[in-house]
Amino acid sequence: MLLVGCLPTRRVLSWVRAFMIEVLGLSKTFSGSRLAVDNVSFEVRAGEVFGLLGPNGAGKTTTLRMLATLLKPTGGTATLNGFEITRDPQKVREQIGFLSGDMGLYGRLTPLEILNFFGKLNGMDAAHREKRIQFLVTMLDMQTFAGVRTDKLSTGMKQKTAIARTMLHDPPVLILDEPTSGLDVPTARAIETAIVDGKKAGKCVLYSTHVMEEAEYLCDRIGVISGGKMKMIGTMEELRAATGKQRLREIFLNLLEE
Repeated sequence: MLLVGCLPTRRVLSWVRAFMIEVLGLSKTFSGSRLAVDNVSFEVRAGEVFGLLGPNGAGKTTTLRMLATLLKPTGGTATLNGFEITRDPQKVREQIGFLSGDMGLYGRLTPLEILNFFGKLNGMDAAHREKRIQFLVTMLDMQTFAGVRTDKLSTGMKQKTAIARTMLHDPPVLILDEPTSGLDVPTARAIETAIVDGKKAGKCVLYSTHVMEEAEYLCDRIGVISGGKMKMIGTMEELRAATGKQRLREIFLNLLEE
């Protein structure tokens, strides 16, 4: 892996306290021999959106699922807001909001019922729960369908509901796996705005997407993963300088060829 834009040691030491996600040598092997994630390392700070990009099968989702404690790593470790994923999995889950490709919504419940149910699961008292639900319904422009059964909703409406559920308990760390996949432009923009607002509020956002323009717009730094290995990490300026390419799509393809 090429890590561009490395900081002097004395500056690194002063930034370590701000790292909300620290991944060190994370690996995952399936079926005894297939190495899906191979010695991946990176950090994400509070108030930062870190993009994790890669082709299908690159190891992105496996990495995110290990960080969310849904899969146990074969090797390496990671800490989220100070809690290690294998030693303190329950504490890790309390720190994160995780959006996976499978939204997992209950079709017979309305978005309001889903949010209320998950608020109770997260131990939120009634007043705080109601205030938070109304905030997210307004922020994501869900007023017109918040009381409609989920199985009657469009894909975009369901995705907004899933995003609201992910952010409901106001976690310090958001792990988002392709949150705008298959959405129209207005719906994708609403979700992008929610992510930007989360960043402004000091949240740590780990973000996987196949949409290059979206990554270029949202992400402070980007990591490109291929074949389970991290190829490069840097800001857009650093990635341009390292590859000689300007557009993220060109940078991405260039790194995959190496």
